[in-house]
Amino acid sequence: MRLAIDVMGGDDAPDAILKGCIEALERLSPDDQLILVGPADLIEDALHEYGVSDDRLIVEHAPDVIHMHDKPVDAVRKKQDSSMVRMALRGSRKADDPVDAVLSAGNTGACVSAATMHMKRLRGAHRPGIAVTLPTFGGPCVLCDAGANPEPRPLHLAQYGVMAEAYASHVHGIERPRVAQMNIGSEETKGTGMIQQVRELLEKTPGMNYVGFIEGRDIMEGVADVVVTDGFVGNIVLKLAEGMAKSLFTAIAREVMEADPNLALQFQGVMADFFKKKDYHEYGGAPLLGVNGVCVVCHGSSKPKTIANAILATREHVNANVNEAIMRRLEEIAPVVDPGATQVPTKEIA
Repeated sequence: MRLAIDVMGGDDAPDAILKGCIEALERLSPDDQLILVGPADLIEDALHEYGVSDDRLIVEHAPDVIHMHDKPVDAVRKKQDSSMVRMALRGSRKADDPVDAVLSAGNTGACVSAATMHMKRLRGAHRPGIAVTLPTFGGPCVLCDAGANPEPRPLHLAQYGVMAEAYASHVHGIERPRVAQMNIGSEETKGTGMIQQVRELLEKTPGMNYVGFIEGRDIMEGVADVVVTDGFVGNIVLKLAEGMAKSLFTAIAREVMEADPNLALQFQGVMADFFKKKDYHEYGGAPLLGVNGVCVVCHGSSKPKTIANAILATREHVNANVNEAIMRRLEEIAPVVDPGATQVPTKEIA
């Protein structure tokens, strides 16, 4: 696998990104390469400071940076020499020397825009969506969308169900994933007009194991393997789940320590292992499904461990050939779900 990485993306860039890349080297094969995209002098000085010299680390100069506060589309258009845009260009199938995947922990909106503009969309895909894997008590659950498309159309959400279904099947090995739709109630009469339109599309999607509406509290119970929602709600759910998990484990540890310090020491290992299973840093990044290539979006707060795990998850995604499965499914369902489609839309994400 050859992976282009936006070294300047993220709250703790470039240190966290570079240290994550170095940490991942131990678990990568001799044939894998990490293309570090960013200011060459800065990257080379950092690697020298860390005492790291490895042929699998290749530096590609990109002097500019897209910051978290930048307006996504404007920044992508104006900052052509930024690490994020250069990264996306390397992920394009039309690049002189294309890579297998790209990864960034930078401005999410800009990453989605850069990937869509330069990598383009998969055949049949209307809008890309971020597919986050949530660790639930019933196993991994793929939530799509988690922030790429806050104002989707019904067809976009129906396609998210199809794309996330393929991802859950090919990457997580889930046979016939149960696809549910986020709503304010499980009753069929609940929800807005658009929610109802999405339900109708998902219900008539050939071959889909659609299980209907679920509420937010149902996700962690493991009642579904795929949850479809818009990017606005999905991002809130994701951040709430992460914050709740951290707060809950902190509160439990404090209560046990105050009640019986010896008991806390006995359970320290068990609690650490349990928290590890629920920690988003262990899952790394989330794929942007629907782009013509593999683009992985990481948390802005990513630590070295997050980046290292995201790199390994990206390699798994590349090897699973998820995009081929997605295109086959989109083609199968188009006559039923998207009968008016005549060509892949090319309008850029705003």
